[in-house]
Amino acid sequence: MTQKIVPVIMAGGKGTRLWPLSRSTAPKQFIRFIGDTTLFQETLLRVSDKALYEPAIVITNEEFRFLVAEQARELDIALSTILLEPMARNTAAAVAAAGALVRDSLGEDTIIHVLASDHEIDADEIYFNAVRTAIAAASQGKLVTFGIAPTEPATGYGYIEGGDALSSGAQSVKRFIEKPPLAEAEKMLASGGFYWNSGMFMFPVACLLNEMASFAPAVLKAATEAVAHGVKDLDFIRLDKAAFAESPDISIDYAIMEKTRNAAVVPSPFKWSDLGSWDAIWKSGNGDAEGNVAAANTTLVNTRNSLVMTHGVHLAVHGMDDIAVVASEDAVYVGRLQDAQDVGAIVKMLAAKPATAKLTETHPTSYRPWGGYTSIFNGDRFQVKRIFVTPGKKLSLQKHHHRSEHWIVVKGTAEVTIGENVQMLRENESVYIPLGEVHRLANPGKILLELIEVQTGSYLGEDDIIRIVDEFGRN
Repeated sequence: MTQKIVPVIMAGGKGTRLWPLSRSTAPKQFIRFIGDTTLFQETLLRVSDKALYEPAIVITNEEFRFLVAEQARELDIALSTILLEPMARNTAAAVAAAGALVRDSLGEDTIIHVLASDHEIDADEIYFNAVRTAIAAASQGKLVTFGIAPTEPATGYGYIEGGDALSSGAQSVKRFIEKPPLAEAEKMLASGGFYWNSGMFMFPVACLLNEMASFAPAVLKAATEAVAHGVKDLDFIRLDKAAFAESPDISIDYAIMEKTRNAAVVPSPFKWSDLGSWDAIWKSGNGDAEGNVAAANTTLVNTRNSLVMTHGVHLAVHGMDDIAVVASEDAVYVGRLQDAQDVGAIVKMLAAKPATAKLTETHPTSYRPWGGYTSIFNGDRFQVKRIFVTPGKKLSLQKHHHRSEHWIVVKGTAEVTIGENVQMLRENESVYIPLGEVHRLANPGKILLELIEVQTGSYLGEDDIIRIVDEFGRN
């Protein structure tokens, strides 16, 4: 088959079940758990074969747009575009918008491969055999879902019952089953022919949009108009807010997959996990002889069957069994792995209290289109940050009404604009920016620029930034 497939990657979710590493502004798809790549980057790598795939369309929201662009840049993977949803409307509207965009740009005969950005998949030959089967079925006009071969009677997933074998190698779909009670899940596992619903799809665009017109016309109308009236901004397309808001909030499964007569399922025995809880992270990891999965900066003594991870302080765990210990830069979670599904309830408790709400929203490290910053210390009328700027990037030309700043370069070369003066700073050199002075920071070098910033003043919030010129289109 010579036709290339367009990957459509869903990257807008804000889940917090993997707190404290996952936060509402830094969800699991963009987090490095164990290893050097994020789940989103692993998804990009799975669709990077140029012989099989066109450049990917990524669907996300305004908040994550620069995270998506930067993590793709780190891998040197070009994207087709980044579609920005103005608000969450579930997967049906997102997929319909991608379908309308592909129809308008590449034609209705194109096939799209819809993928979640936060799943762990072993992309081996078994996986790509399933992809090829899905392409064959989609080429015959089927709306295809990938059914994962179940390894346990899990109650947290939806199931699909497979039907008759099709010439493509896929099966017809008899029915979709909601998340079942344990007894029913055990029965389905024993009888065979049932699969976990993975949330991955392969759609011929014409068939997708036709079924949308039949079963979810309000979704299709809203998504199509949102694309038609969308605005291109840098590497992004902002879907029209008023049009997109009219879409019902419904999943692609409920909207069409459970209603269409053209559904097919590809039996998929490759390794897969939605990594929806800390016990799922533990199960997917490479355990040691005692069954422990541990990241760097950890010491385990007389501990078994546990998950120990840190993005900050060194963790020493002694005499524990079936425990998750997870440390971010500013919070630590300790709980039994068997209770990992209850983390969401803890996050709700934290979010409900003003004193702890921020722990569920942001990390001390925040990413920006030019790099980012880490909050090191906050005091009365002062705070200390580590600023890092990607080579070739620059911050906005800006000023502050309530604070002054001291910058000390610790790595790389900084181009600093203060008023009408432009100067170069190198390692161990510093500069002072008075309150109210127009200023800008840029990295003209070839390596990452790092500096320590000390802010002093009566108000130190991030909203005290008056942007005068900004190459990223921010106000």
